[in-house]
Amino acid sequence: MLSDVFFPRVNGVSTSIQTYRSDLQALGHQVTLVAPQYPSATVTATDPIDTVRIESRGVPRDPEDRLLKWGPLMRWAESLRPDDVDVVHIQTPFVAHYAGLRLARRLGCPVVETYHTYFEHYLHHYVPGIPAALTRSLARRMTVSQCGAVQAVISPSRQMADALRDYGVKTPIEVLPTGLPPAAFGAGNGAAFRAQFGIPAQRPVITFVGRVAHEKNIDFLLQMLVELRRRVPDVLMVIAGEGPAEQHLRGLVARLGLEAQTLFIGYLERTRGLLDCYRAADAFVFASRTETQGLVLLEAMAQGTPVVSTAVMGTVDVLSGAGGAVVVPEEVGPFAEAVAAVLRDPRHRDELSGRAREDAARWASRVMAERLVHLYEGVIHTDAPPRSVPAA
Repeated sequence: MLSDVFFPRVNGVSTSIQTYRSDLQALGHQVTLVAPQYPSATVTATDPIDTVRIESRGVPRDPEDRLLKWGPLMRWAESLRPDDVDVVHIQTPFVAHYAGLRLARRLGCPVVETYHTYFEHYLHHYVPGIPAALTRSLARRMTVSQCGAVQAVISPSRQMADALRDYGVKTPIEVLPTGLPPAAFGAGNGAAFRAQFGIPAQRPVITFVGRVAHEKNIDFLLQMLVELRRRVPDVLMVIAGEGPAEQHLRGLVARLGLEAQTLFIGYLERTRGLLDCYRAADAFVFASRTETQGLVLLEAMAQGTPVVSTAVMGTVDVLSGAGGAVVVPEEVGPFAEAVAAVLRDPRHRDELSGRAREDAARWASRVMAERLVHLYEGVIHTDAPPRSVPAA
């Protein structure tokens, strides 16, 4: 596996890689992950076995992310021989994509790629001065070109797969979401979380977990919070995560007069702090328009936290038929009323909580990993050679 992102960078791609990798190894497969070295972190024994950290460089306008350096990556790749690798799995469409293609060509093995991110709907945030219509067109052309260079594409949702086909992608697409590992179902300690951050036990809490980025549509959630406050005056919204939109959102909180109703807490340690955060919430709120899956929805439901969310792109698959979620339109009034109904009615909230755990249980990660193995076997035993590699 090659990726331009992995822990300590916290996001859905890192989580997906780690989840699949752990399950593949538990199934008896050898998985080597090539990922960036981050300047603020040292490689320690906490890295999973067979993790190769490559020197990296910064990304303009995005200080959290890194790109693999081509030279060091190619020097490491020279150590590999054809018998070492059965399949190359690309996880990001940047340096890792072109390096993965070149590696697969040299080793004579097939290559697959997971399309994690709906680029056309957020690229314009990071390329200022270029019209959004042009960045969407560029994102689509890049996607079609990259998907055409691999033997199979993995999409985390049916909606993203449909979008790729609408772009004109002809490569076979397998819908394969990220499942929940057993640790996600461990009991979080909501009382401990509230005590840590000084939140009274009886105060109504709604939570957003995720990258604090423009494409997550957190602006809408804050606008909704203004309306929700009229219905539930003592409500608190916890925002767990970091990202390039944080300064903007803090300014918006101040302009809306929501300082007493909003708490930014940054990233949380996944195996304990994050579970506690989910468990402390009376409702999890979400309104992203660009998710290829929406893994945080499943993580919240695994903790028995009711979800109130829009259903757009990948979140449709997660929320379709989910008894522990309330699906609402992206409209301030109806969204706020749906959240208020959960907060004000303990019996209703408890019913949603029980159903949420049942919903999450259907997304076990081991089943997804077995499907991925089947996909690997299919491309390994296909006679088609690796496709031509464009110049990097």
